[in-house]
Amino acid sequence: MAGSERVAETTAAAENTAAAEITAAAAAPARSTAPDAVKILIAGGFGVGKTTMVGSVSEIAPLRTEEPLTEAGLDVDDLAGIEEKRATTVALDFGRISIGRDLVLYLFGTPGQQRFWFMWNDLAIGALGAVVLVDVRRPESSFAAVDFFERRRIPFVVAVNGFHGRHPYPAAEIREALALPEHVQVLLCDARERTSSRDVLIALIDQLIDAAAGAAAS
Repeated sequence: MAGSERVAETTAAAENTAAAEITAAAAAPARSTAPDAVKILIAGGFGVGKTTMVGSVSEIAPLRTEEPLTEAGLDVDDLAGIEEKRATTVALDFGRISIGRDLVLYLFGTPGQQRFWFMWNDLAIGALGAVVLVDVRRPESSFAAVDFFERRRIPFVVAVNGFHGRHPYPAAEIREALALPEHVQVLLCDARERTSSRDVLIALIDQLIDAAAGAAAS
C-alpha cells in the first residue's frame, strides 16, 4: 500500500472512530454537566513530543502515521536539537483516554513539520481544546501552534516537555518567551510519563469546564 493511501486510511479510521462514539455519547441521556466525549488536539512544533504524549497516555493502542525521515527532508526539516529523530508524523496520532466514568477524551496529535500544517484546519474541526507542547530547548518551534489556536479562539494550555526529565526554565520564563497572556496555563510535564501527560489533560478539561460554567452564569 502506498504511503499516501495508508495515511488517508489511518486518518479516516481515527476520525470515524471518534465521530461514531461522540455521536453515540451525545444521543445518550445526560449524566453530568461535562460532555461525555471531547476532542482534544495535541499540537506543537516538529519533534516536541506529540506522538510520545499520545502514546504514553492513551488507553488504546494509538493509531499513528509515522514515516521515516528521508535525505530529501533534511533540506526543509530543522533537526537542530533533535538530531536523533528518525521518524515523523505525516497526518496524525490518535488515542483515547477516559477521565473518570463519564468523560472520554479523543486525542488527535497534529503533524509538526511545516509542510503538513495544512492538515491542522481539518483536525481542528470539532475540537473543544488543545495542548500546545513546547520543547524547552526550542520554544520558538511552537510559536505557530500558539498563534493557530489564538486566531481560532480554541482554548489551550501550554505544556513544557522536559526532555530527559529536565526543566531548566521556570514556567514564568516560558510564558514570557512565548508572549502568552495570563489566562493561558503553562504547565511543566514529561510527555513520556502517563501521569504527567494525564495531569496536563485534566488541567485543560478543568479550564474548559470553568469557562463553560462562567459563560452559563453570565
